[in-house]
Amino acid sequence: MRISNLFTKTSKNIPSDEVSKNAQLLMRAGFVHKVMAGVYAYAPLGLRVLEKIKQIVREEMDSVGGQELIMSSLQKKETWETTGRWDDKAVDIWFKSKLKDGTEVGFAWSHEEAIIEMLKQYLESYKDLPMNVYQFQNKFRNELRSKSGIIRGREFVMKDMYSCSLDEEQHDKFYDDTIKAYNRVFERLGIGSDTYMTFASGGAFTQFSHEFQTICEAGEDTIYIHRQKNIAINEEVMDDASLANLGIKREELEKVKSAEVGNIFNFGTKKSEDMNFAYTNKEGKKQFVFLGSYGIGITRLMGVIVEKFSDEKGLVWPANIAPFKVYLVRIGGEAAVVSADKLYDELTGAGIEVIYDDREAHPGQKFADSELMGIPYRVTVSDRMLETNEYELVERRDGQKMLLTHDQLLAKLN
Repeated sequence: MRISNLFTKTSKNIPSDEVSKNAQLLMRAGFVHKVMAGVYAYAPLGLRVLEKIKQIVREEMDSVGGQELIMSSLQKKETWETTGRWDDKAVDIWFKSKLKDGTEVGFAWSHEEAIIEMLKQYLESYKDLPMNVYQFQNKFRNELRSKSGIIRGREFVMKDMYSCSLDEEQHDKFYDDTIKAYNRVFERLGIGSDTYMTFASGGAFTQFSHEFQTICEAGEDTIYIHRQKNIAINEEVMDDASLANLGIKREELEKVKSAEVGNIFNFGTKKSEDMNFAYTNKEGKKQFVFLGSYGIGITRLMGVIVEKFSDEKGLVWPANIAPFKVYLVRIGGEAAVVSADKLYDELTGAGIEVIYDDREAHPGQKFADSELMGIPYRVTVSDRMLETNEYELVERRDGQKMLLTHDQLLAKLN
């Protein structure tokens, strides 16, 4: 990618009503465009980050036997009425509309009922189970407040996975395997040490749940953590009984702000009974499917990572989700242009992702844009350094500068 071909541009201006740091930086760097409060469009740079986060999550969901699909955002009223969750008193965040013929429809805020309705057509015998499916899907939630940028949106991207098991024992094993997979996701994203599995309320999903909460000052939740025991509990469910069950004392806990990045719910057979989702067991008898639901907020993760790793200069992406690995800057005349063009071709040919600042712009502007975009490495080709056959490499994370020969540069970037 050449900067001259990128349709977005960096900017110092942001909408006056945007108060969240993550959205401010992402808009200034040209990663997202604000449509309205809680609704953002993702430009090419932002989409590259989202796709890399999704790929990490995809690999870990595949590792526990998940099969990827994609459902419709448009939902039938009748499907959700079977569990009582079409009623606005049960779920108050629906976006609803009507078809031309007057038929009521909703825009999915979750997909439990919809996925069950589909799986009922295929899972009939004990031989068909276990089965675990997941998707990356846009969700729509009519949130009362949306002032946290992409951490809480009215439209957002979620990974939601659903497990279908023969019984509680089979479900518990998958539940535990998924917890481990989630922990691997957060480790790979660089937030593992600050992310805790947290005992919490299940809200509109079930009575209780486990949340994955990342310590983050911009978060909307408050949790109490026990660092030594790696235990956390959400403020909304913390009482003496909960503490006793966890074997911890109130004075041992540290109060922190956090952002929910994932959750898992154990539905048991309740939803299966509501929706008549059953299989025939070995004895030929009808038995209800044991269900679980597992979510990770993809766009929310992106926002949390921005909040945690950005600095006064701009974004700072972990290398494995950065839109590009290298920001290539050229400074000087024809010799620098020829050398930079050649290096760009060489690096991209070697499979290294490079964004090339080929503009006729002041060096200071190029350096500032590279820092704002948060690209892990900046490589500069200049007339002066060509005299000694060297390149300047700067690491975005810590600002470390190095002068490297051609071979040293390739070794470093590889």
